[in-house]
Amino acid sequence: MNDTIVTKVFDMSSTLDTSTYDTAAFDRGTSPVIQMLSPEQARQLLEYRGDEQLRQRIDELAAKSNEGALTPAEKAEYEGYVRANKFVAILQAQAQKFLDPARS
Repeated sequence: MNDTIVTKVFDMSSTLDTSTYDTAAFDRGTSPVIQMLSPEQARQLLEYRGDEQLRQRIDELAAKSNEGALTPAEKAEYEGYVRANKFVAILQAQAQKFLDPARS
């Protein structure tokens, strides 16, 4: 489990493991979805970090994970947050490309 990912809750600066999929294919598949957004919606997506309660829960689970103290249910919950974070981070990267094509 990569705890550094969830400590930056839904932050596009998180490290993404792109070794498990073809990034060009993924970009091609997600880019049309981002094109449906208005510039304001894309900015809102870029700014999304999750609410305080979510961040606190992820921090709690991350600490327990680092201690090796997660229950099976907590481990499944934590892994769900990791997957969600990766997905949101990818969408945020796409939104950044949409708003500033020169950066891509």
